[in-house]
Amino acid sequence: MPKVHLAPLSSIAAGVVGMIAIAVVSPLSAAGWTAGLLYLGVSNALLARGLQRREMSAFGWGNWATATRSTLIAFVTALVATSFTSPISVPLLVVVAAIALVLDGVDGWVARRTHSETELGARFDMEVDAFLLLALSVYVAQLLGWWVLAIGLLRYVFVVAGWMLPWMRATLPPRYWRKVVTAFAGIALTVAASDLLPLWAGVSVTVIALALLLESFGRDVLWLIARRPAKTARLETGHRRKGSST
Repeated sequence: MPKVHLAPLSSIAAGVVGMIAIAVVSPLSAAGWTAGLLYLGVSNALLARGLQRREMSAFGWGNWATATRSTLIAFVTALVATSFTSPISVPLLVVVAAIALVLDGVDGWVARRTHSETELGARFDMEVDAFLLLALSVYVAQLLGWWVLAIGLLRYVFVVAGWMLPWMRATLPPRYWRKVVTAFAGIALTVAASDLLPLWAGVSVTVIALALLLESFGRDVLWLIARRPAKTARLETGHRRKGSST
């Protein structure tokens, strides 16, 4: 029988209680409730699936920190979805996002100190980071323009490209710069969301974040292209030549 992990269930329970508390401070719309609960359900279902597939019996303190951050992102998601139709408490959104960003610097450290680093934990951390950027970019896009969505969508474009091009699914080498760029993007979007900066300053930090992400993803794509299987490269070259001769 598959083992039952309490972490996904705990995250859902804490998320529901937290959303009720959030709604007291900043009422949530029907779309806000739906988005927040949907995030809690899908993210924890994927987490439970990952735990089951890897037959993990221990969750690890670093993963608990990431799960806490994921729960906070459900609140950010609910507030952002509500913002399309109703006013929200911007300070509350900024504070919750800021706490999630702080925890992003804690979970890896905790995992290393407690010797509980796992492949699943690293993937969990990365996907939580990506969704926080997506949620924040959706909100900031309402303030600065829809071009900001590129910040949140880059990761998902990369994933879709991997579905179509198997060589792009190769394991990338660890690179600390990715973490730095992701953290800067989250901070830039949170600062822009606060609306405390002049418009030009908010646009500037957001443009810098987008440029850094493009550089980071671009470097990874170039690394993958240089190391794609020789057979794949020959096939693609042959297709290009065939297309040019017709």
